[in-house]
Amino acid sequence: MSIEQLRGALPDYAKDLKLNLGNVLQSENLTAQQLWGTALASALAARNATVIKAIAADADAQLSPEAQKAARAAAAIMGMNNIYYRYTHLVSDKEYASMPAKLRMTVIGKPGVDHADFELWSLAVSAINGCGMCMDSHEKVVRDKGISRDGVQDAIRIASVVHAVAATFDAEEALAG
Repeated sequence: MSIEQLRGALPDYAKDLKLNLGNVLQSENLTAQQLWGTALASALAARNATVIKAIAADADAQLSPEAQKAARAAAAIMGMNNIYYRYTHLVSDKEYASMPAKLRMTVIGKPGVDHADFELWSLAVSAINGCGMCMDSHEKVVRDKGISRDGVQDAIRIASVVHAVAATFDAEEALAG
């Protein structure tokens, strides 16, 4: 399934998502690698098999194997980090925030692609997973590495639409039984 087929499979009540999915996958502020890596990492974080397969199929033509692997790694590592750091940020006992995480995160230092791109993908996944501490950290890094606010906004728009499309497919699958 392609993204175009995915858009066509969305229910009528999700017309805004159909339009937005087409629009957010075009950006004057992101490179093709940044855009498609964000879409792929976001689809993986959103966890709907239909959405993952459609976006991965279209991203395959846009991303090198190394970039595909790095987008997958961003979704994987942030799946762990977002839970851990969201906990340390939200729990009343603030001593947890000063304790070493003792979690392996070497892929963040050596992602196999441009560091700014990997950080952008990590930011998008963090937005989907709702970790404010991680969003602040990754947003600062991508801005320091030269990605504009418009580029950051485009990445977050991609994450929000991909997540909403995945949630819609999850709901439809649940309702269908």
